[in-house]
Amino acid sequence: MSIEMTVQRGLASSSQRKRAGGASVAASDSVRSEPKAVRIVIIAIAITFLVVFVVMPLIIVFAQAFSKGVVAYFAALSDPEALAAIRLTLLIAAISVGINLVCGLAAAWAISKFEFPGKTMLITLIDLPFSVSPVISGLVFVLLFGAQGYFGPWLQAHHLQILFAVPGMALATIFVTFPFVARALIPLMQEQGTQEEEAAISLGASGLQTFFRVTLPNIKWGVLYGVLLCNARAMGEFGAVSVVSGHIRGETNTMPLLVEILYNEYQLVASFAIASLLAMLALITLVAKTILERHLDEGEAVRDD
Repeated sequence: MSIEMTVQRGLASSSQRKRAGGASVAASDSVRSEPKAVRIVIIAIAITFLVVFVVMPLIIVFAQAFSKGVVAYFAALSDPEALAAIRLTLLIAAISVGINLVCGLAAAWAISKFEFPGKTMLITLIDLPFSVSPVISGLVFVLLFGAQGYFGPWLQAHHLQILFAVPGMALATIFVTFPFVARALIPLMQEQGTQEEEAAISLGASGLQTFFRVTLPNIKWGVLYGVLLCNARAMGEFGAVSVVSGHIRGETNTMPLLVEILYNEYQLVASFAIASLLAMLALITLVAKTILERHLDEGEAVRDD
């Protein structure tokens, strides 16, 4: 009987706290709510900004791409130079995402699960590509692997080509996109703590078993979120890739580089046709990002309960 009374008292106190919390939220909303006219103006400004600077450019891209008809659109996409750019973009994105996935997981694991000297420095280095211009990132690789760079003579002696080839473009893209996977996972793994991993190890699980059976299922949506953002940035990267590519037509031009070349040559339909593919990628990324964020929020709600 005492247990039932305790449970009833707990439920009653919980309901009272919820009512008190709801009342406080309602009171704060009533205090902070703006007049209806002000809210209308703020919403109108936000919608106008999005329409002018986000929606209209996308509409213009697709309108220009189909301005001479569907046949011309697909003819531009089926051009050998365009197909080569699409294949190269997919290849570099696959290399970059694969390497950044492994390295980002390792970095997030180390930062969130262990304490070690230089941890703050490692976090700073992960954020470094966010603060460095992509053009400067490309120039760094030119200084390292160019003919007059630090490793240039050795590479030439061994007939290895980094710049103006896929390896240099992949390295530049990896540098620019590295933070996305790590930054998506670090706060998620820090919030989860180490209790589940410690319990699995205490029961005899190995490190790999603990990772694949305990850690990875808990962070799978965060991994997909980081991979999604990393892939979108890798396929749309222009500055760093432009510096190290050499702009060799049919060989080292990715989709963003080819868009610029075709536009400068006044091949507008072809230029906007390829740009429309990048715009589709952005829209798909936005939808997938929204879905993944919903899964992440649901996961946090379940853990809170």
